[in-house]
Amino acid sequence: MAKRSNCPINHALEIFGDKWTLLIIRDLIFKGSTSFSELKKMSEGIATNILSDRLARLERYRIVDKLADGSDGRRAHYRLTQSGEDLIPLLLDIMVWSYRNDPTVNAPAELLARIEADRSSVIAEMAAGLK
Repeated sequence: MAKRSNCPINHALEIFGDKWTLLIIRDLIFKGSTSFSELKKMSEGIATNILSDRLARLERYRIVDKLADGSDGRRAHYRLTQSGEDLIPLLLDIMVWSYRNDPTVNAPAELLARIEADRSSVIAEMAAGLK
């Protein structure tokens, strides 16, 4: 994987610098989606070839693991690695920032209040929910 530079911002953009990758991670964290077919149903309408490509990229960067479905060998499930779970605070911060800058975004008010009151506990709960 050739890099344009060793800048940390560039590194993150090479992984997440498109409109789909963080949405896939969002659905793994917040919606509990784990299969390709569940991820395909995201409200933004991702094409299957884009979803396949982004999941493969997330695997290469060790953000997600692909696990075979024990009952159907043709299916796989995706789960965040520890590196992927480390993105939870970032996504929460993006959510809060988006709401502060555009109150018309669809963010649960209770969750926003909990993040502002005790961010660490919310992060821990979300990470525990992924296990």
